Amino acid sequence: MVRDRTERDRQGALDPAGPETTPGATSTFVSGHFPRRRGLIVLISGLVGFLLTVVWSAEFVDQTIGDNVANTLLGHDAKETPIAGIGAGIVFAFVSGIAGTFTACNIAAFGAVTPMLGNVGSRWGRLVHAMKPLAWLSVGMIAVSAVYGAIVGFVGTGMPQFSQAQSVAGTLSPRGIQSMVVFGVIGLVMFYLGLAALGIVPDPFARISRRFPNAPMVFMGVLIGGFLIGRPFGLFRQMFRDAAESGNPLYGAAAFALQSIGNIVIMAVLFLILASFGGRLQRWLTAKPSRIAVLTASALIIAGVFTFLYWDVRMLARREIIPWYPVAPWS
Repeated sequence: MVRDRTERDRQGALDPAGPETTPGATSTFVSGHFPRRRGLIVLISGLVGFLLTVVWSAEFVDQTIGDNVANTLLGHDAKETPIAGIGAGIVFAFVSGIAGTFTACNIAAFGAVTPMLGNVGSRWGRLVHAMKPLAWLSVGMIAVSAVYGAIVGFVGTGMPQFSQAQSVAGTLSPRGIQSMVVFGVIGLVMFYLGLAALGIVPDPFARISRRFPNAPMVFMGVLIGGFLIGRPFGLFRQMFRDAAESGNPLYGAAAFALQSIGNIVIMAVLFLILASFGGRLQRWLTAKPSRIAVLTASALIIAGVFTFLYWDVRMLARREIIPWYPVAPWS
């Protein structure tokens, strides 16, 4: 017994998560297996999120990747070809969602699915375990995106995102302010959820999860759906303008919902494959339960720090409202 305890202590000393405490799970994102070196995890994750804002190139991701993917899937120049009718708009919405998978706001979505990786058992069992949270994630995401799309179709061209006015140094356009507010709030919420996953702050879902255990995944879907409310991605704005000019709330709701689905379809497929065939990774995660907490918290903190700094602080520097923010030469 002494030897076993010594071996566990030695493994804890070598593991970055350290020895864990287990006060009990309270929700999907808070497993109750908290690592000891939580401050170090927050520091490293925050630094990674900051460094991503330094090296991230929106032009490369939006244009080189996003535009080329959309052009290939549609078979024509997505930006130069007008959207001809509702049918074409529906196809454009889904394709532009896929093309926008790796835009700056969507990296935050990857923090939502890390708890799915901790299940062991048969391949079919792991697949089912991963599909259920994705389904609840989609409920929140589609609800928000569809409602916002309906509002766009009803209100029309008077919304801030419809404007094509060029940004002027020293000022913020209404479209820019909307993006900063939306992504700033989403970033701070994700950062808080990352701290909660480490047990540093109270779990906001502790009470509601007792009755509705899927509430955290629905809420994460709400956050992902909220990306559309602030998104400046060129292809999205093209779809936005088409929906606004149509004056059709049903078309707006369908187009926005499909773009949100397109945004996560690649991520969902990758995680379903990983859940089905990543047995070795899952065994490694479950061998020390605090590893799932570290992975979940790190993903959420990185996403939160990145989203807030990129869309708020770096945006202010790009508009020359604050004097400087470090960026790589290519970004």
